[in-house]
Amino acid sequence: MFSIRGPKVKYFAAVLAVIALIAGVYFTFFQSRGFVETKATIIDIVEDSIGEETTYYPIVEYTVNGDTYSGQSDQSCSPDAIGKTISILYNPEDPLVFHGNGQMGIYLMIVGAVILVIVVVSEIIGRNNMKETKEFQKSVGKTEYAPHVEGEERELYFLTDLGTEKYGHRIEDKNRKILYEAKMTKFSLTTAYKYDFIDHVHGTTVPHLVGHEEESQWGSLLIDDHYTFEFDGVDVWKHLKENGIKVDTGYTAGEATLVGMKYHIYRDGVEIALAETTSQYPHEEDAAQHKVAGAIPIEGFYRIWTKEQNLDLLFVTLMAFARSKAADDKGGTRGAMFGTIKNVSAQK
Repeated sequence: MFSIRGPKVKYFAAVLAVIALIAGVYFTFFQSRGFVETKATIIDIVEDSIGEETTYYPIVEYTVNGDTYSGQSDQSCSPDAIGKTISILYNPEDPLVFHGNGQMGIYLMIVGAVILVIVVVSEIIGRNNMKETKEFQKSVGKTEYAPHVEGEERELYFLTDLGTEKYGHRIEDKNRKILYEAKMTKFSLTTAYKYDFIDHVHGTTVPHLVGHEEESQWGSLLIDDHYTFEFDGVDVWKHLKENGIKVDTGYTAGEATLVGMKYHIYRDGVEIALAETTSQYPHEEDAAQHKVAGAIPIEGFYRIWTKEQNLDLLFVTLMAFARSKAADDKGGTRGAMFGTIKNVSAQK
């Protein structure tokens, strides 16, 4: 099975819009060239059922030069239309050839034009948003990530807002003090979301554009699935790689099932963090209070062990996994399976 969503839908919509426009022009100006309009009487109804939906097509009868003709129209009707008259267009050189005199061509042209306008406008808005974001990043001097600084090891928690389309993410410490977070400032269906990335430790706020999630599911042993989104206009996995991030991933196993993910996160070859998926209550006391087994993971919630003091790049890395279904740093799933096999073999 192959499926895709996210920004690529915009291009898919553009293709559909062009097809609709071409079809509309054909049906309106070419299909009926030389055809003659006449009235036809509906004498029967044919049902066409697909799943739970049923469409009704009329069998019509009409007269041309004293001769009577009949056939099924391509124009749908109501189920109680028998006896009513409709307009059809027939070929005077072959009266048996006819089609409905509906407004399908005009509708297709209107729909195609509207979709195309939406795609073009969203593309313009997206480009303007990107330009404004880059200019603002330069103005605050935050076009690159803070350098790697190592300190004492600490246990932190990555949490994701649930139950809202305008969701964000945050890293907090054992005392529930928020150290770093991303807050959505503008929700959009057609362009990337606007976010403020807030470093509470260093008192800085940097805007970023976070794209809609994309997924390609192939259901094939030859091609890996792929899950991603754009971050400031670049594929997030490419963005992380360009900034020196590599992640070794693997599944953590319970007594009977695979129960979660483990991430060894490296920056420029140096391990900066170890993270594991948790329940939506990553704090141990919350898990105990809500009687949540720590072995039941939920996407977007991680317990982190790190010596890294600057959390910006670590945050984006965990956000990449939280927002996608990816299990490895290439956006796929097989890397985690191979990592698990490697870890099990090493333990033996």
